[in-house]
Amino acid sequence: MTLATVACHQLAPRIGDLDYNRALSESAIRDASALAVQVIVLPELMQSGYAFDNREEAYAASEADDGPTLSLWRALANELDIIIVAGFCERLSAGRVANSVALVQPAGRLTVYRKGHLWNREKLIFTPGTEPPPVVDTQVGRIATMVCYDLELPEWVRLAALAGADLLCAPVNWPEGPRPPGERPGEIVRLQANAAVNRMFIAACDRYGEERGVNWVGGSTIVDADGYPLAGAVSHQREQRLVAQLPLAEARNKFISEHNHVHQDRRPGLY
Repeated sequence: MTLATVACHQLAPRIGDLDYNRALSESAIRDASALAVQVIVLPELMQSGYAFDNREEAYAASEADDGPTLSLWRALANELDIIIVAGFCERLSAGRVANSVALVQPAGRLTVYRKGHLWNREKLIFTPGTEPPPVVDTQVGRIATMVCYDLELPEWVRLAALAGADLLCAPVNWPEGPRPPGERPGEIVRLQANAAVNRMFIAACDRYGEERGVNWVGGSTIVDADGYPLAGAVSHQREQRLVAQLPLAEARNKFISEHNHVHQDRRPGLY
C-alpha cells in the first residue's frame, strides 16, 4: 500500500513579525523536503502570529492570497514538490480579516479556507468563513483543511469526511487551559475521537510558547484512521517536527465490523 509522508512542524511565530515568520516557515518547509516529506502542516496564523489586540492591528499584519507569504509558499511547493498547509491572516475588503488556511500544491494550485467557527476574542477581530471545509484532490490523496476550533464541531468534521477526505490537515493554536493532573489536553482527545468516528487520518499542527499572556498547549498530533496517535499526542513546550507515514487508502474503508459502516449506519432522519 502506498504511504504518504506527512509532517507537522510545531513552531512559535512572532506577532506581527512577517519577515521572521516567513523565514521560519521557509526553513521548516525546506527541512521537511530534505526528509522526503510530501505534506507539511504548519500552525494557525503562521504568517502573522495570533494574539492581536484589535482588528486594526490584525489588518496591518494581514496579506492577500497573492501577498509575499503565499507567493513564497507557492514557489517552495513548486521547487520542492511538496504540499504545504499553513495558516495566515487573510486581508479582505473594507478593513476586514479572516483566519485562513492555505493548501498549496506543487503545480501552483492554491486552495484557501476561512475558519468558520471563531474562538473567544477571535469574534472581535476576524470575519468568519461561510463555506464548508474544502476537500482537494492531491498527488497523495484527498486532503481537507480546517482551523483549530473548527475541530470542536463534530458536524463540521463530518462534512469533510462525507465529502471523501482521506486526510484532514488542521493548523491550530490550542490555548493552554486547566486540566486534571495526568490528563492529556482535551483537544487531543477530541481529535482522536473525530478520526475514529469518521475513519479519517488527521494531522493537527499546534504552536508552542507564550504570546501576550497566552500559553499554548504545544500538542501537535498525527492520528490514524482508527484514532490512534502515530506521532505527538502529548504537550511539548518546544519546537518539534512530527513525521508519520500514512496509508491514506485505509480511510476509504469505512467498515468497523462485518456489518457496521461509520457513514452508512448514520440515521439523519432520527437526529
